[in-house]
Amino acid sequence: MRKHHPKNERIKRQYLIWLEEAKRLSSTSADQAAAAIAFFEVSTNYKDFAAFNIEQARRFKRLQNEAIKQDTGKPLAKATIHSRLMALKAFFHWLAGQPGYKSKISYSDSDYFNPSANDSRIATAKREKAAPDLGQIMHVIRNMKSVTLLEKRNRALIAFAVLTGARDDALASMSLRHVNLERRMVFQDARDVRTKNRKTFTTWFFPVGDVAEAIVGDWIATLKNECVYGSDDPLFPQTQVGLDANGHFAPLGLERKHWKNAAAIRRIFGQSFNEAGLPYFNPHSFRTTLARLGETLCKTPEEFKAWSQNLGHEHVLTTFRSYGEVSSHRQAEIIRKLGTSSNDVTHSIDPVAIAALETFLKSAKTQTNRI
Repeated sequence: MRKHHPKNERIKRQYLIWLEEAKRLSSTSADQAAAAIAFFEVSTNYKDFAAFNIEQARRFKRLQNEAIKQDTGKPLAKATIHSRLMALKAFFHWLAGQPGYKSKISYSDSDYFNPSANDSRIATAKREKAAPDLGQIMHVIRNMKSVTLLEKRNRALIAFAVLTGARDDALASMSLRHVNLERRMVFQDARDVRTKNRKTFTTWFFPVGDVAEAIVGDWIATLKNECVYGSDDPLFPQTQVGLDANGHFAPLGLERKHWKNAAAIRRIFGQSFNEAGLPYFNPHSFRTTLARLGETLCKTPEEFKAWSQNLGHEHVLTTFRSYGEVSSHRQAEIIRKLGTSSNDVTHSIDPVAIAALETFLKSAKTQTNRI
């Protein structure tokens, strides 16, 4: 049975290089595109891309909709199918402009990879993100032990995550010099810290209470005084693994190295929430928690803009769109409250917010007219 096509391999390599070098996509995104193309090749028994016809695209869509995941026995998620189809659409659109393929594939052929309108709406629908409230996070922190260095590190890790909203990969790559306790801030320097899209920005400690900040301060003091760590050493070091007294591999302490990825951090979060009797919330969910907290604390557009920047967002709408959904139970509370309040609500609306909204609408209208 055929496993590859030499000509396909050559053009795929060119495409993946183009994605990374010309389109500036990460290697992870390029790998996802490569995986989608590989699934398509399997469906055609590795035929030459130059022999593409629209029936191949239609057949691939049918196979994806009928596919069953081996581990769960359930159909593929609409979002997964949508992602693969969009990757293939982009690939064949690029392929239509390449020498040796121009006369065989037209740009419009790539449109046959479009999913149905209904499937697209299902795949791209915004859904309420599960996130803990601040009380749950503090319950987890208070429930955690802090006797050994590993226990202290794990507790400080969760405290620091809610204090700064840093992403898990940033937490894994952060060094002591990036934290300034006196100024109560973190400098997420993309030269060293693996921030999203490699953006460099400053985060000031969010107002989540003194407990988290005290835990982080104690942890940094432990690293500097007890472990004799310097400014370039990791803020959250790797776990040192070795043989215990019984000859079994076990955690022995800290290793003066940064984590290579965030997998260990997610495991720590999972274990900590489980021991506290709560469902697992991943590190990224803390950003949703903080965005929702900002919606309740910020009283002016300027305050929420500052809160948004603190999360590393250049535009405040990013915060609203990505994390700012009103949770369903809170939505119910607001609607019920509005129903029992006075009909004249204009006096309770912030005039600064109204002015900002009017400015935004005028700007949007101007941009629309230009288009």
